[in-house]
Amino acid sequence: MSRLDGAIATITLARPERGNALGPGMVAGIEAALDAAEAAGARCIVLRGEGRNFCTGLDLSGLAETSEGDLALRILRIEILLQRIHALPVTTVAVAGGRVFGAGADLFAACDHRIALEGASFAFPGPGFGLVLGTGRLAGLVGDGTARRLLLAGASVGAARALAIGLATAVVADAAEAVAAAAEAATRLDAATVAALHARTRRADDAGDLAALARSVARPGLKARVEAYRAQATAQRGRG
Repeated sequence: MSRLDGAIATITLARPERGNALGPGMVAGIEAALDAAEAAGARCIVLRGEGRNFCTGLDLSGLAETSEGDLALRILRIEILLQRIHALPVTTVAVAGGRVFGAGADLFAACDHRIALEGASFAFPGPGFGLVLGTGRLAGLVGDGTARRLLLAGASVGAARALAIGLATAVVADAAEAVAAAAEAATRLDAATVAALHARTRRADDAGDLAALARSVARPGLKARVEAYRAQATAQRGRG
């Protein structure tokens, strides 16, 4: 779901019943909304999640009927979307509350302004089932050592910790003022200057990240690893 208000485009992940998880339809919808925002001349793109969670990661509904090849393709398409968002020649703002997990945390990390709502939690559990997704972008934000610790542990961190390590750029109870400030800054300079600044201050190895992800999903047993991880996570939630 997307809305354009002057130079500001808001894209809302709108599957709250699935925790706004990234399935093929959601990814295609975000791509289409980005196309529309760029075509309309948006200068600032805001990403939000409907309901209590920003995005809980890869949508695993229908996993039993999904082939290993299709699962791998879905994950690769998410990385391509993340690379597009990270490279956009306009200012991007993510407003995240609730659970911000897996590919959802990578989506948050791909944006310029990363506003965490109080009580939000962040985790990168992909390595738990063998995925190497978005690691270069994460390391660019928080540093190599911190990125390794986050990825190896797979545990969630709260909003205050996310701010302290550079994953979040602000922690607020209400994001309206922070979004307005980011949008004002985005329109203070002309579009060409913003695009040039983004191009010169962006440090990313898109080809390397995509290659690392492709190798990780190409390892035999991807679907089995995902199923085992999901079963383990469900059991842990049940014990909690």
